[in-house]
Amino acid sequence: MHNGLSVPQGAALTLGAMLGTGVISLPALAADVAGPASLVAWAALVLLSIPLATTFAALGARHPDGGGVATYARLAFGERASTMVGWAFYATIAVGAPAAAGFAGAYVADATGGGPGTALATTVAIITVCATMNWFDLRVSGTVQLVIAGTVALLLAVAVVVALPHAQPGHLAPFAPHGWGAVGAAAALLVWAFAGWEILGSLSAEYRRPARDIPRATAIAVAVVGVLYLGVAFATVAVLGPAPGPAPLSDLLVLGFGEQARPVTTVLAVLLTVGAINVYFAGGSRIGAALARDGGLPGWLAARPDRPPRRSLAVLTTLAVGTTAVLAALHLPTDAVVLMASATFSLLYLVGAAAALRLLPRGSIAWWCAAVSLLAALGLLVMTGPHMTGPVLAALGGLAWSTWRRRRARTAAAVTTPAADPAPECLAGSSS
Repeated sequence: MHNGLSVPQGAALTLGAMLGTGVISLPALAADVAGPASLVAWAALVLLSIPLATTFAALGARHPDGGGVATYARLAFGERASTMVGWAFYATIAVGAPAAAGFAGAYVADATGGGPGTALATTVAIITVCATMNWFDLRVSGTVQLVIAGTVALLLAVAVVVALPHAQPGHLAPFAPHGWGAVGAAAALLVWAFAGWEILGSLSAEYRRPARDIPRATAIAVAVVGVLYLGVAFATVAVLGPAPGPAPLSDLLVLGFGEQARPVTTVLAVLLTVGAINVYFAGGSRIGAALARDGGLPGWLAARPDRPPRRSLAVLTTLAVGTTAVLAALHLPTDAVVLMASATFSLLYLVGAAAALRLLPRGSIAWWCAAVSLLAALGLLVMTGPHMTGPVLAALGGLAWSTWRRRRARTAAAVTTPAADPAPECLAGSSS
């Protein structure tokens, strides 16, 4: 059995989940929706990350298990709730991975002029690479993630630093050209960029010393994510103005280094995507194995504690590649499922926070963070609207499985349990 994740590796894995492909395009999209006031939405979600991360770090440190949110739901609300949440998360990773990889595929296709075929090949290649890294256990994956996260954080920081001298105060006025209500719309759009704290629970059992190391790794991740996100968002608005364009990071790097820096954005897109999918495959495969262990999925998906959950990983990878093929065959953009994934993350935050209110010591700092997270998650869930359909259907599938399994267990028990022998009672009656 490997020695487990260190604090730097754990922080890198969390950063990989947080610094996803959204940081490449979402600053510009949020600016289009709310103008400079989009910075308020960024700041609000960064602040929201503190109680969310604290809640999931406390749950992971107190109940380290590969099931993550599904485990917390089982401990707090029972088997059916756990299965429903686990199915929603498992299915969303399978369909969300192609969407995330598709962002990088589009960057590669644009840089090489290869067209849809290049984008599709890149998408499949990224999924394959991430599956391969996780196949050889999280220790290798965590080391690779440390390198990826460090490189990505450095590139983002460089983009901000070289662009800030070109900031113009005039770009910040009018501050709310579309009204303050647009800040809420921008925040709904930015949920994708802030998905990732829930994966902390799924990786909690992989730490060397969960109770000590998870809070430390989480604190590092929160600080780095907050600084980088706010820096990129501010530079996008203050430097590029009210119409920043679809690739703001590329434009920021070009300001500092010239056109030869533009291909760096493609490399950054690939690194961000590999980092994010790598983490979600690591957490998702463990959720599948934990569900199988607890009866929420077929038992053959379970794995020994000292081995990586390769069967669950294989199913997850197959579903992701299959989803990619379906999207390509129907000529649908791979980001068609992004909002559905965001809805699932909002649901996971809601369930995780509700479970924390039952499982964490009442009145503790983490408990109060869970209370704040619960209210915030409710707001995020409302903003996702009809995109909740996908995760709700997956959760209902989990409920159907759990109900069928219970009925089968009762039927089997009734068949195998012999009827009570009436002879003693009859003999007793006749002798009286």
